[in-house]
Amino acid sequence: MRKIWKYECLRLMRNKFFPGLLAVHLLYGWQVLNRETIFGTAHTAPFSPWSFSAYLSRMSPLIWFSLLLISGFFFASPPARRVQNLTNAAPMPPLRYGLAQCAAVLTAGGVLSLSCLTAAAVFYQLCFRWHEWKLLLFPALLILLPLLSASLGIAWFTIRRSPKLLFLPAVLPVLWNLLPLPEALGALNGTFFLQYPLTLKGPDPAFSVPLSVLLVQAGFMGAGIFLMLAGCRRNGRGS
Repeated sequence: MRKIWKYECLRLMRNKFFPGLLAVHLLYGWQVLNRETIFGTAHTAPFSPWSFSAYLSRMSPLIWFSLLLISGFFFASPPARRVQNLTNAAPMPPLRYGLAQCAAVLTAGGVLSLSCLTAAAVFYQLCFRWHEWKLLLFPALLILLPLLSASLGIAWFTIRRSPKLLFLPAVLPVLWNLLPLPEALGALNGTFFLQYPLTLKGPDPAFSVPLSVLLVQAGFMGAGIFLMLAGCRRNGRGS
């Protein structure tokens, strides 16, 4: 299974569109950092966990769309269907092969997310000589882990039913950025990181997250994992 994961990772990252996605994430992230994050969020420093979280929330729709695009390349494109015919005849169970593919897509999503983190790290070092990265670890995990698992789970589950339905999960980031969300869901579109610090004492309060937000993010991540496994089981039965 590890060899298949390595092969799928190489097949994806050597594709001509992946370097383009990587460049788009770096350039867009740098624009957000220079035009918005540099002013700080909710009266906090630009390098505070609050401003950093707001930056990642701005990057979340791009990461979401990229994972959908990568999933379409893996699971719905004509080359992927030709490869699927070969894997169906291979001795490895289709379920294990599907899990290896999911792991490869998650790896690609991790690389794209790392490019956003790298842009922030370079920005903070060049502009502020700031490098307390451990303070940003929890916000990064809070935002990125549910985002990656949910986007892949929804894409995998949708594609296994009909590749034409992939546009449906693409609408979700548009909806959660346009609709007013309660505080518990505010981490999805970043409004929580813009508003909640104003309710705390002090000009630059310590980073803290209510239990309701933690539960929503955990539920988002759990739902993505469940849909991912459900899609893999369906693939195994169908093959």
